[in-house]
Amino acid sequence: MKVTEIVKLLNCEICTDCGDIEREVNSACGSDMMSDVLAFVKEQSVLLTGLVNAQVVRTAEMMDMRCIVFVRGKQPDEALIKMAEEADIIVLKTKERLYQACGILYHNGLRGGEACSAN
Repeated sequence: MKVTEIVKLLNCEICTDCGDIEREVNSACGSDMMSDVLAFVKEQSVLLTGLVNAQVVRTAEMMDMRCIVFVRGKQPDEALIKMAEEADIIVLKTKERLYQACGILYHNGLRGGEACSAN
């Protein structure tokens, strides 16, 4: 799935001015706990979260993620956006809740991968 498709499916606003929004993403993970993302996520391309702080960008960068989607209408500040742009990570925001956003993406073919679930 391309990032542009995520934008359409989740009715996202693009927050960053970087990266190729036509880039392909292969999987996604939804979590507000960055420790779980670090411990359990393998090769995810998109991180969906309601946690809006610098640790999210640092985690996404460490895990080589290409895109962050902030859910529930969360607004990243300018410092976070700049940090993401420097890491070439696309930042999107949507009004969808985490559960619904993950479900919409899953229903449209974007899977989580084997190690995405921390359960």
